[in-house]
Amino acid sequence: MALIVVAEDDRDIREVMTRVLRRAGHTVVETDDGAAALEAVREQRPDILVSDIDMPRMSGVELSRALRAEPATRELPVVFVSGSLAPGDTRPVQAQVTAVLFKPFVPRELSACVEKVLQGGHVEGQEPSVCP
Repeated sequence: MALIVVAEDDRDIREVMTRVLRRAGHTVVETDDGAAALEAVREQRPDILVSDIDMPRMSGVELSRALRAEPATRELPVVFVSGSLAPGDTRPVQAQVTAVLFKPFVPRELSACVEKVLQGGHVEGQEPSVCP
């Protein structure tokens, strides 16, 4: 299956996401902020990043922008998982993410979103899809 970096500052949510993705057969690298996630992506070369938006040290938006600026990670699929997005929020578009999943979510929504994004990949300039 896939190697996934999860970036989430809420320990309980991060543990749930990790458990769900591991049960689906994926290998998961956990990080608790955007800066640690950026380092993990550079070192691990994952297949996908699943990230919260609002995190300490580096937000999900800053993280995604940094990844899009680097040739080695420009096409990495990025899924934002957030409870802070409102209709019309442009942060996912500005960050050039691949998809968005809203909190609260049920486990099957997370695994279905990750599978969908892994199959479709990241297409530069494409609007983020909304999961599930």
